Amino acid sequence: MPAFAETLRAGRRYGTQAWPSAAGIKMFHVKHRPPHILLINPWITDFAAYNFWIKPLGLLQIASFMRKTGFRVTLIDCLDFYKTREKCGDGKFFKTKIQKPGALKTIPRQYSQYGMSEETLLKELSSMEKPDVIGITSGMTYWYPGVFRVNEIVKELLKGVPVILGGIYATLCYEHALGFSGADIVLKGSDTLQLSKIISELTNFEFCNPQSAFRIDNLPYPAFDLYPQLDFISIATSRGCPFRCSYCASLVLANGFIRRDPFEVVAEIEYWATQYEIRNIAFCDDALLINPSEHIIPILKEVIRRGIQCSFHAPNGLHIREIDEEVAELLFRNHFKTIRLGFETSNESIQNETGGKVDNKEFKKAVRSLKRAGYLSEEIGAHIMAGLPGQRVEEIEESIAFVREIGAKPVLVEYSAIPHTPLFEKA
Repeated sequence: MPAFAETLRAGRRYGTQAWPSAAGIKMFHVKHRPPHILLINPWITDFAAYNFWIKPLGLLQIASFMRKTGFRVTLIDCLDFYKTREKCGDGKFFKTKIQKPGALKTIPRQYSQYGMSEETLLKELSSMEKPDVIGITSGMTYWYPGVFRVNEIVKELLKGVPVILGGIYATLCYEHALGFSGADIVLKGSDTLQLSKIISELTNFEFCNPQSAFRIDNLPYPAFDLYPQLDFISIATSRGCPFRCSYCASLVLANGFIRRDPFEVVAEIEYWATQYEIRNIAFCDDALLINPSEHIIPILKEVIRRGIQCSFHAPNGLHIREIDEEVAELLFRNHFKTIRLGFETSNESIQNETGGKVDNKEFKKAVRSLKRAGYLSEEIGAHIMAGLPGQRVEEIEESIAFVREIGAKPVLVEYSAIPHTPLFEKA
């Protein structure tokens, strides 16, 4: 077996824990041109999917860093393909009916692959310069069939090019990804420096970047400019979450809770608004409103001071406890068009069991503050979780009735059992 194949097999077996030196790899030689890296965001495979301002922020951050360190980067986002687009940038994905995985055969619903057609992907792959390395990200754990299919296609069309798999599924279902994804290397976690070293060894291309470049405020902006049409961007002002909700994997995916400097956040907002005329920006933080006087309040006041004209969206769920009249007024003045509150349930026992991040009294106070600021009932969405282990249908109905009674709009979200979370084994 060639040394290169042995190295890739070792990397696939042990992931990044025992990545062997690439000193013996002869497949790639030093080139006058920097190596070409292809990054792919795969399809969603599910019974339903909608684009709530979805962008592969981690992959775009990697793309930007790779370019800064000297690599040439191409992006293919399989989800950047819509049936209909709304004026705010969200919309319905184009979808293709596909066969259900075996575990889902008994569910009487159509199962689909969301995003561009396979023919479109093949056309894009065939028309580009052959890459030296392919990086594939992954989203929700149960979307893995789309990840597998993308890997099958690139392995067939771009024979011999090593494939690195990372992202949420690869991290939370590491052993499954090692055993079944077909990727040559599975990267666990979000260590950009480690990824850079792996790609550097695979391509025999040296890069130089100080450790300080990996601090959250020193990272380059995500490479949204790689999109041919850019209707919106997503932005993260922090990593991780200080809460420990039993159904959430944030603690596993992020090492602690760190935040960007508020003025650095505003500088990025202003950059996209002025340089690319972006008018819709979605916050994808897990804890956007925590300690508001130190973070979101300075951000929103500075956006107003600079006269930045954008509409903002918060589809992930805002922490209800932090919404008082000042925060609500600033959200309204800054044109937060999409308000989603992380309520989950009106059942106080379940509230306490799942993390205790909110209670009914705080929910009432938050809705009251938002209404005083100018929001209508139908503009205040409250997430209600359905399908928690042991949850009765009546509890969901009671939560819906409670939200409506308080004057907000119920938004059902289906619970998904996520590996490594406290609730997983119970589920």
